[in-house]
Amino acid sequence: MGTGEFKEVERYISQIRPYLRADGGDISLVDVLEDGTVKVRLKGACRGCPMDQVTIKNTVEAYLKSRLPFIKKVVPV
Repeated sequence: MGTGEFKEVERYISQIRPYLRADGGDISLVDVLEDGTVKVRLKGACRGCPMDQVTIKNTVEAYLKSRLPFIKKVVPV
């Protein structure tokens, strides 16, 4: 996808970031693919946490999909 979509996704990721930081973690946007896949990297306490998949699906993916209809899934890298 273009830089416009990347910036739009990054804007919403930045709204999620404070919640992850409150638990000692963080997130960074790696890429937004043509098929609507968003690649993210969890950091800090979130990286390797037993709940990282739940965080990605129930928090990050749900939030992004509710605001950006072109998002199909969010995957960790």
